[in-house]
Amino acid sequence: MNTRFLLSSSLALFVSGLLNGCGARHEEEEKAPAEVAVQIGKVARATLRARVDAYGTVEAEPAGGGKPAGAARLSAPAAGIVMAVPVKEGERIEAGTVVVKLDDRVGLAQAEKARHAVEFAEQQMARQNRLKSIEGTSEKSFQEAAQQLAAAKAEWASAQAQLALVQLASPLAGIVARINMQPGQTVEPNTVLAEVIDPARLVATVGVPAKEAIALKIAQRAELVADRGSELIVTGQVFFIGPQVDAATDTTLVRISVPPDAGFRLGQFVRARIITEERADKLAVPREAVYTDHDGQSTLSIVEGDKAIQKTVKAGLYDGNLVEVEGEGLEEGATVVTLGSYALPKETKVRILNPPQESK
Repeated sequence: MNTRFLLSSSLALFVSGLLNGCGARHEEEEKAPAEVAVQIGKVARATLRARVDAYGTVEAEPAGGGKPAGAARLSAPAAGIVMAVPVKEGERIEAGTVVVKLDDRVGLAQAEKARHAVEFAEQQMARQNRLKSIEGTSEKSFQEAAQQLAAAKAEWASAQAQLALVQLASPLAGIVARINMQPGQTVEPNTVLAEVIDPARLVATVGVPAKEAIALKIAQRAELVADRGSELIVTGQVFFIGPQVDAATDTTLVRISVPPDAGFRLGQFVRARIITEERADKLAVPREAVYTDHDGQSTLSIVEGDKAIQKTVKAGLYDGNLVEVEGEGLEEGATVVTLGSYALPKETKVRILNPPQESK
């Protein structure tokens, strides 16, 4: 009986000691800080830009300021026959160069008839002037001669204007982009016979979402990329902002100048990044370093030794992968947690997965 009691007591003491040992170890584990694997980045100074992205096409510069548009379509003023095309596609021409000649035989005959009528009227007017000097004519005859001369000159001017219409000249210097008719073909009124483009006078016409168009101003800088995936970026300026919104697309039409040497082509798809704000020499961190909660409070974690310490910051302008930050004790060159920063405690032990490379 005593032996059983001693054995039971010993077993109870052993179990109690074992449980107490496990509890002590558990408390030690709770006191030991948890180690979180993270990646890091640096606080750096940068110039940050706010951008508005838009898409559109390359078009000819519209007419304005006393200049014709950057492209012209030469159309037939009336039905007729193409007599000659003095130029060829791809040829560079000057303003006033005749691109297409229509049948001018009727026009020439009318112009010649009008010229003879003017000569005859001038002779009659000269005769009336001589007679008037010696009072050998009436005022009525003199006025009739003057009216006939004016009418003849008007008819001649009209005939010359009609003759000029059959010689389709380019209103601008540029390149003959297309010829749609060949000599001998019959054309109807308003048929487009040829197109001329000035490649140095192109613009990018893009549609900007209405809510973002509020930030746009004339002369803002814009970066243009002509092809998807292209690394070639050219710089232009906003020179026109449409006064209305397209109800179908909820966008505002915006035109951006294209540098003459950009190499863009008419009708080409273009992507534009319009710089609406620029902030120089600002502290910035990688975007993933900043965590903003539901209340709008932003924090990041500064790495000091083997610990990450949470700091409250004010997040400013976002530019690509960077975000502007302001906060007490935040300095250039400080190390911040990037990957793994989400919901970190105010202070925790960390293990850095991407240690900074030492400069050689």
